[in-house]
Amino acid sequence: KAVKLSKKKINDIDLVAVTVGPGLVSSLLVGLNTAKALAFSLQKPLIGVNHLEGHLLAIFLQEEVEFPYIALTVSGGHTDIYRVDDFGSYKILGRTRDDAAGESFDKVAKMLDLGYPGGPIIEKRAKLGNPLNHRFPRSFLEKDSLDFSFSGLKTSVRNIILKRAIGKLTNLSDNDIAAGFQEAVIDVLVNKLFLACKKENLNRIVVTGGVAANDALRNAVAAKADLQGFNCSFPNALLCTDNAAMIACAGY
Repeated sequence: KAVKLSKKKINDIDLVAVTVGPGLVSSLLVGLNTAKALAFSLQKPLIGVNHLEGHLLAIFLQEEVEFPYIALTVSGGHTDIYRVDDFGSYKILGRTRDDAAGESFDKVAKMLDLGYPGGPIIEKRAKLGNPLNHRFPRSFLEKDSLDFSFSGLKTSVRNIILKRAIGKLTNLSDNDIAAGFQEAVIDVLVNKLFLACKKENLNRIVVTGGVAANDALRNAVAAKADLQGFNCSFPNALLCTDNAAMIACAGY
């Protein structure tokens, strides 16, 4: 389908890129075996790509970003901050010590019986709620730490839901809980992201990964970047979620 839409022939491709990890082994093997067969039949190079590198470079499908930059990769499986100096040159500055941000969205949505995936559902409900009706805790860990922790926030949400179930906090709606939870996550993400910029003395930012499709997060980062005179870039929503195009980009 991609070849047809590009109006090219299959032999026109330069190489075959495939995700080699991290991820579910069974899924990775299916992709790898298919890519091997395709590369062999076309006599084209086979390039293995780290899934996270795909996210870090997805922005280049949309615009040219000058190196170096600070990248926040935030998804269901990962919440990391990188310094990106060039293609293939990445330094991890901080990562989650427990739950990823996107995983927390999924778990809170499940607690509220709102469905799956939780990210879009929580975002939609948060727009209808008031985050000021309950302020959830923010975990910033040690002073100047660039690591993340969302397990405490998740526990706090569960406790509030349990209190409401036994007749306390009855004025707190699902929408309010979603709004308060989302605001707490975004506060931490934005704080750590700009702390990383300060520590690395950089003013270029890329926010990527599935959670980067969240409008509230994008608006919060963009607003703070504008105040500080920073350059910030976001892949469009389709390129934020897991996709083959970003793997092809990184492979190329």
